[in-house]
Amino acid sequence: MLAVPGAVPAPEEWPDQGVAWHCGDPLVEQRAGAEALAVIDRSHRTVISVTGADRLTWLHSLASQSFTDLAEGQTAESLILDVNGRIEHHFIATHFGETLWLDTERDRAPALLGYLRKMIFWSKVEVTETDMAVVSLLGPRVSDAVADISQAQPFASGFTRPLAWPAEGRADAIVPRAELRVVWQRLTDAGAHPAGTWAFEALRVTALRPRVGVDTDERTIPHEARWIGTAAQHGAVHLEKGCYRGQETVARVHNLGRPPRHLVLLHLDGSDEHRPVTGDPVSTGGRAVGRVGTVVDHFEYGPIALGLLKRTVPVDSELTAGAPGREVAASIDPDSLPSYDEVQPGRAAVDKLRGR
Repeated sequence: MLAVPGAVPAPEEWPDQGVAWHCGDPLVEQRAGAEALAVIDRSHRTVISVTGADRLTWLHSLASQSFTDLAEGQTAESLILDVNGRIEHHFIATHFGETLWLDTERDRAPALLGYLRKMIFWSKVEVTETDMAVVSLLGPRVSDAVADISQAQPFASGFTRPLAWPAEGRADAIVPRAELRVVWQRLTDAGAHPAGTWAFEALRVTALRPRVGVDTDERTIPHEARWIGTAAQHGAVHLEKGCYRGQETVARVHNLGRPPRHLVLLHLDGSDEHRPVTGDPVSTGGRAVGRVGTVVDHFEYGPIALGLLKRTVPVDSELTAGAPGREVAASIDPDSLPSYDEVQPGRAAVDKLRGR
């Protein structure tokens, strides 16, 4: 949809190449996504289909989320972990038309496809890369807009699904790539404001939703990235499901430990001409205490970023973000800190045995 009037392609350092970065006014587009209705072309994501009689039980055995009870029309996020419990892949799965539709980051799709196909063995499943595209609607008017569009002219070859983030309302349309322009026109005719991925990313950051490979590194475990929770809780890791690769680390942190790092919202000094970039260090007193993830300008908060910081860093620390010589002042948003007040099940059991 880069042919849309006013559409601006992403700069080289932005991860969303091939779709519009914004459509002329990124801050207005963000406000539309937060307060009204915005439509965003996210067709750069790869959509994979998993079909066959064993599709639910097979994916359940590989991934961190529970899929055995995923009903027709339901959606769940999930991860693929390595043997040490570190995050390799993140995907969103929707069960529709006797098919599991998985969409994931384009640059990670070949590796995910390769892994899934290697793990088929004797299971009755087929894993295929499709020519489907993702279009996202954001804003409190989403539900009414989707209902009106579906009643007037249902999606002939695709489907819509509701999701709980990054805005008050969100729905994705998964449609054949050849029909993308027609679907876009229907949505804009219904009152959706054309927007780019800048708007999606800005709202995602304030919603504290990570993006794999951007807000995570090769050492990140699910607890650090806030991906714990069932599908109903909008998480990607079910804590009560059966065995899967990397589960031991998840269980150990949940029952006995705390994650060494956590994801927080950082406010950046807007008066500085520099901006940190993904992967830059976050430092205090000349000592690196974390890494920068997504960096974006928000229509209300100005320059912000997601940071993966050591859990022990005090909330009032004077931080800098950026490579040496290009650092900018940064501060932790106190409302973004996760709570660690709940007593872990394993720790409570140990304390009981010790008479505490």
